[in-house]
Amino acid sequence: MVTEVRVKKNEPIEKAIRRFKKRCDKDNLVKEIKKRQHYIKPSERRRKRRIKNKKRSRD
Repeated sequence: MVTEVRVKKNEPIEKAIRRFKKRCDKDNLVKEIKKRQHYIKPSERRRKRRIKNKKRSRD
């Protein structure tokens, strides 16, 4: 999946960059990149999810 923004005629580059950043936020691109930076074993993922759920149920 490639996020792409076309610069319109006579459009300032700053405005195009702003649109690109909004599109990245909308597509959760930054979140996905951070998620894939480090591999987490499935067992570790389950353990973290259990801990998170326990904390949530206490509140």
